[in-house]
Amino acid sequence: MNSFVRDSLIVFRRQLRMNLRNPAWVLIGVMQPVLYLLLFGPLLKPVVRTFPGFDGNEFTFLVPGLLVQLGLFGAFFAGFGLIAEWREGVVEAERVTPASRTALLCGRLLRDLAQLLVQALILVALGYVMGMRGSAGGIAVGIVLTLLIGGACAAASNALALTTKSEDVMAPLINMIMMPVLLLSGILLPMTLGPAWLQTTSDFMPFRWIVDGVRDAFTGDLGTSGVLWGTTWAAVLFAVALWWGTAVFRRDDA
Repeated sequence: MNSFVRDSLIVFRRQLRMNLRNPAWVLIGVMQPVLYLLLFGPLLKPVVRTFPGFDGNEFTFLVPGLLVQLGLFGAFFAGFGLIAEWREGVVEAERVTPASRTALLCGRLLRDLAQLLVQALILVALGYVMGMRGSAGGIAVGIVLTLLIGGACAAASNALALTTKSEDVMAPLINMIMMPVLLLSGILLPMTLGPAWLQTTSDFMPFRWIVDGVRDAFTGDLGTSGVLWGTTWAAVLFAVALWWGTAVFRRDDA
């Protein structure tokens, strides 16, 4: 266990140094949700007044959804850097060391989660500046759920990267996955506004339950079924993605 933690931290420090050499990527990653916050938030104000539990505050409704979006879109592109490392021989060089192959993945996940945490805190701070309201405990729970889903997406992205070994293959696959997720998870608008068939379809989208869970947490009501289902799905997806990522890193031909 001690060697696993040590190996993970070594990989994490190396990956973090690479990011700190170009901190612009952290800001680029947070720019899309910030633009949604600034440009889409005001358009929601007349609509949010009809939603129960948000007191007509469009940012209390929008920021939780943007947090999940940040975890999804930011983390899902983490694998592109791994493809570049594989092409340069970095991954193969790491594999010939005594380091645990699981640690090679976990060290990278720590880097992705640290970056996501910074971006999430920036987004929440901007939300407060623009008038968002929410309980401190609920916001902390929402950020934890965001980190769980972000870790799941980062692990899946790394596994996909080592499986495809091509940006040209990986990019359309991610876009094909992300589009229905964005439309059916209720990140920007609640699915209750859609027709019955669309609501039924979204019930099979795990990210919809995670978005609902983060929104319920932000209102301070942590005992709802939404928080329970959101937490359950986030934990399940994280466990499955971590298992997949670890399996791919352990394969000799990956």
